[in-house]
Amino acid sequence: MGLADAYLGAATQAVTLLSTPEVAASWEKPSALAEMSVAALAGHLAYQVLSVTPALRESASGQAPIPLLEHYARAAWIDAPLDGEVNTGIRAKGAEIASEGAQALFEHARAELAGQRFVLPGTPGDRTVFLPQTGWSLSLDDFLVTRLTELAVHMDDLAVSVGIPAMEIPAAAFDPVLALLARLAVRRHGRTALLRALTRAERAPSAINAL
Repeated sequence: MGLADAYLGAATQAVTLLSTPEVAASWEKPSALAEMSVAALAGHLAYQVLSVTPALRESASGQAPIPLLEHYARAAWIDAPLDGEVNTGIRAKGAEIASEGAQALFEHARAELAGQRFVLPGTPGDRTVFLPQTGWSLSLDDFLVTRLTELAVHMDDLAVSVGIPAMEIPAAAFDPVLALLARLAVRRHGRTALLRALTRAERAPSAINAL
């Protein structure tokens, strides 16, 4: 299974989660993420699906894509303070996307995903995707890994927020997420720290977070 199929499977799970009555019932409540409502978190989760459509629709960028790890090295939101401009903007964008309510958000995400099912499987993974919010480009495959990572993390956040069991994404979707997070954890903490965290509990570091 390729990254396109892996993404479509995970996105289907995310859209299904958005449709649950527990999400609608908790819409105005605080989420598991600080200063973020369930509605804003649902909007942010939906955005991971919605953002794929313009990437597929727009003409391929003439700008050379950067490596995936470089994308995260440049990302302004990593280590940004909770009340900083970038995180405040992320919360506001999520709330804006969700502003029409739970049912409308679900229907919007479902419709976009339906269109992606026709287009994405026939799109080459090495196609260049320009990210207007950052000003640089990724390959489509690397862009889909970023979407998979966001979907995996925020599906768990949303499930915890509304008190339902987290959905376990299939191996085809989880494996590239795991590889990315492991590399980001190594960049942050070093190879030895990750090795000890996975094999030597008695001398594991107190933190091995990737982000």
